[in-house]
Amino acid sequence: MKIIHVNLAKGFRGGERQTQLLIQGLSSDGLKEQILVCRSDSPLQHELRNTPGLIFQSANHIFAGHGHSFSPGLVHAHDGKAAHWAFVHYLLHRNPYIITRRVPNPLKNILSSKVVYRKATGLIAISSSIQDYLHSCVPGQKVEIIPSAWTNWSVDPDRVSTLRQTYAQSFVIGHVGALMDRHKGQSHLIEAAHYFHDLYPHMRFIFLGSGPDRDMLGQMAAKCNNVEFLGFQKDVGAYLAIMDLFVFPSNYEGLGSTLLDAMGFEVPIIASAVGGIPDIITHGKNGYLVSPGDTQAIIQAIEHLYHNPELRQRLASGSKSQLSAYSPEKMVKRYRELYRSVVPEA
Repeated sequence: MKIIHVNLAKGFRGGERQTQLLIQGLSSDGLKEQILVCRSDSPLQHELRNTPGLIFQSANHIFAGHGHSFSPGLVHAHDGKAAHWAFVHYLLHRNPYIITRRVPNPLKNILSSKVVYRKATGLIAISSSIQDYLHSCVPGQKVEIIPSAWTNWSVDPDRVSTLRQTYAQSFVIGHVGALMDRHKGQSHLIEAAHYFHDLYPHMRFIFLGSGPDRDMLGQMAAKCNNVEFLGFQKDVGAYLAIMDLFVFPSNYEGLGSTLLDAMGFEVPIIASAVGGIPDIITHGKNGYLVSPGDTQAIIQAIEHLYHNPELRQRLASGSKSQLSAYSPEKMVKRYRELYRSVVPEA
């Protein structure tokens, strides 16, 4: 049995990282036939180029790439456009399909989307909030929760040593994510940087990632020499290794798999209590939760944790202890079981 993964995203964000982790994990687990339907310019083709048994099929829109039936085979749609691609492929070739829903925002074109989701053989949500939303949209459909996995970042010790020297005199507060303020809420963290600028001059706020709001956020931080925009970085793990705090002020979030990565490096976390984040962060146990958009709460949490190193260590230890539930191996096992329940010979 072959699995036909579909991801039609243009860029490379959390959903694409999870698609990559799953395909690589399934290959390592012995699945010999996998196909990835993706855009011809998709970064996934580069990231997965050396995966044994993986074949690429280009499709730049939902009506492309249907010339082959891939039968017998189960289609796994990893994003919104992919779900519609899977539905079209089902109409043409009757391949069963499952959909993983990773984002909490409402379905687009709700009437047609409901048809697409009702015809799916299986629906997967990465968090309880998305599961609740799908139950409200397509009542009667079973929705399983399979959370995202943390990335087992390989870290160059020399690179970490260099970064430690660079920030040797600093208390490093970090953020990783697309610079899209409507979604990720970075403006609230920059407002916090303004507040701490003179109060604690050795605090450094570093932002990893690129996005459409880079210029706007840069203008907000223009008078703050404690803020750095470092752009997209391949060695995210090296930066996580030198952070003292990780702040994630999202306005909405499916799960926040980047938080899992921070947990893996034992970085204490401050995050918004939105979407699936409370599934993985329990306030006071393995992180601090704040209301979305509440800059003052972010400031208070940063200052409190700054002055309490033992609390920071306790939160970080609490995070590390629960990571096994979010390992790539666990995610692969759950999907493999789901595939077999849908198509027994998978």
